Amino acid sequence: MGKKIFSGVQPTGNLHLGNYIGAIKNFVDLQNETGNECIYCVVDLHAITTKQDPKILKANLRETTATFLASGMDPNKSIIFNQSLVPAHSEGSWILGCIARMGWLNRMTQFKEKAGKDKEKASVGLYIYPVLMTADILLYDASHVPVGEDQKQHLELSRDIAQKFNLDFNVPNFLRVPEPLIQKNFSRIMSLKDGSKKMSKSDPSDLSRINLTDTKDEIKNKIKKAKTDKDPLPIDDKNLNQRPEVKNLLGIYSSLSNQSLKDSIDDFRGKNFLNFKEQLADLVVEKIAPISVEIQKLQKENNYIDSILKEGGEKANAIASKKVEEIKKIIGF
Repeated sequence: MGKKIFSGVQPTGNLHLGNYIGAIKNFVDLQNETGNECIYCVVDLHAITTKQDPKILKANLRETTATFLASGMDPNKSIIFNQSLVPAHSEGSWILGCIARMGWLNRMTQFKEKAGKDKEKASVGLYIYPVLMTADILLYDASHVPVGEDQKQHLELSRDIAQKFNLDFNVPNFLRVPEPLIQKNFSRIMSLKDGSKKMSKSDPSDLSRINLTDTKDEIKNKIKKAKTDKDPLPIDDKNLNQRPEVKNLLGIYSSLSNQSLKDSIDDFRGKNFLNFKEQLADLVVEKIAPISVEIQKLQKENNYIDSILKEGGEKANAIASKKVEEIKKIIGF
């Protein structure tokens, strides 16, 4: 039996190789597995938990959607939409926020990290963001949610809220309790300049990441300049954790070639980095350059992007609004 998948990506713009390997590539694979139903959302309501420039937000929304499509996500196989098109997300979030408990939200470590030392100045939206994420998931009866380690705690909250709602209103299994889908391998791609830091668009050095909009020459140059160390490539994985940059580059190669880290080590054991980097650059160009070309093309077709989102929004709204109506009846509205 197939899985019912829900996942969302923030419209931050300038998505990079870490986003592709850690999430989008997995979304495409799940979409193409027989029997799966996939719903993929550009979570623009989540984006406004921090102040946004309206023009940039709209551009980022379209760029993120273009990246989905260019990477192989198919609106004929998956529902692709942006969150703000479906009012049920906001309405469901309020109702479920009345089920959630302050103590549960106070335990969310991501709020503490994002709010920093002066959490009094953080928006209320940033604090209750996990409840909106819960509504995103539960309104579609998702059985599985692909999450990174940083979102695992939020999924646990959605499970707690679903179970409490079902118990409080004596409706066993009405809200489906979702399971996490945690990518075991290559879920965290690190900076090309520092293997201890996650690849990020906020890093001041563009050489630290491969953007999904980079040209072939830019990709090759960044791989060429990627940090390594003075030793040859390893013959096994015994001391690989002490060589984070090398482990990261081998991980990128393994993910894009769909093979295990062990097989990649066997392919290059004891060789020098010049040959490895040339082959890695060729592989990244082969996989990413066509995506880059397609993103550039799609970014000139705003009407097409908007039509995909509108159509997906209508499909999503039909599912989510029906669930909210059922919730309203249960709670007595």
